[in-house]
Amino acid sequence: MKIIEGTIASPKGFLADGKHCGLKKRKKDIGFIYSNVPAQAAAVFTTNKIQAAPITVTKQAIQSGTLQAIVVNSGNANACTGKVGIEDAFTIQKIAAKKLAINQEDVAVASTGIIGQMLPMTIVAEGLDSLDQKRGDPFAFHEAILTTDTFTKQIVVEGLIDGKLVTVAGVAKGSGMIHPNMATMLSFITTDATISSELLQTLLKEQTEITFNQITVDGDTSTNDMVIVMANGASEIAEIKKETTAYQTFEEMFHFVSETLAKMIAQDGEGATKLIEVEVINGKDALSARMAAKKVVGSSLVKTAIFGEDPNWGRIICAVGYSGAEVNPDTIDIFLGKIQVLKNSQPQNFDQEKMKQVLKQKIIKIVVDLKIGKATGMAWGCDLTYKYVEINGLYHT
Repeated sequence: MKIIEGTIASPKGFLADGKHCGLKKRKKDIGFIYSNVPAQAAAVFTTNKIQAAPITVTKQAIQSGTLQAIVVNSGNANACTGKVGIEDAFTIQKIAAKKLAINQEDVAVASTGIIGQMLPMTIVAEGLDSLDQKRGDPFAFHEAILTTDTFTKQIVVEGLIDGKLVTVAGVAKGSGMIHPNMATMLSFITTDATISSELLQTLLKEQTEITFNQITVDGDTSTNDMVIVMANGASEIAEIKKETTAYQTFEEMFHFVSETLAKMIAQDGEGATKLIEVEVINGKDALSARMAAKKVVGSSLVKTAIFGEDPNWGRIICAVGYSGAEVNPDTIDIFLGKIQVLKNSQPQNFDQEKMKQVLKQKIIKIVVDLKIGKATGMAWGCDLTYKYVEINGLYHT
């Protein structure tokens, strides 16, 4: 497996485009991903009980196990918009299907932006009509799905499976209202691998649990979040089966793409200056280790300490204690970077100057050793800054 320069349309048989239609003042705000043949598909969705209209439409579309296009708009979430919002989401699906000459049921719909505003459907329809289904501009699609993000998030890898080149590409948006299951994020993954929708769904659920569901920015879970995967088989490899070398290779590629996108979202948290990575080792079981890691990275006190470059390990062990993970309160070790600040739950003397250098870094690694098992859990987040309050205080205006 190797990382390559590319886009969400890098796998064979995919195309993407994005435009500005007027949902946002200037920036691109509508786009689609298109496969030239129906693709095997899988998806996971927000666990928020208040779910936006596009979630309803896409859940219905994905039931067949195939998709051929994904239509996305930013600037308007089409959430809490009642029956009209549902009708608008179906209309978007219908317009896109007609433009691309594909089945309406093979079109997924996604939206992100302000909750509680009706979509201006004339503008949306004109935007859909302006998209280029022959050549496209996938970089424009990367931009069209953003809201408060400060950079586009994409990753492309390729590898050999059964002697043939297979590509997996991912793109995501997400910056605030991030606390999966799922986060305030949209993520789309394309591949030219050949794999059944059933196995793809199993893989997506497994990988979401240890990647996208292990990031947090502010503790809020959005109404619109989804991850969709499309596999169109254009690489012409034999169908990937569970418990084979081909599956192992594909799983590694898929995990790398998912984890990379998750970390990019965490790094781009609204107002963030630092990425926080928490690794819990020697936990009793994997779920317990992940729970502890997620609580540490999600703690507002830990996040503000990292922003202030304060080595306040007391906030870390406190979060471990209320995480719900099984712990021995007398055996916990904690490291900030490579500097040990706690050993067997007892404070350690450390070089203050070296610690200052550690905390000035853009990526802060926290390791918590529970010493009660062999399981590991990872989580990612960001610091909590004054800028976060400013961004969200002015979000609607």
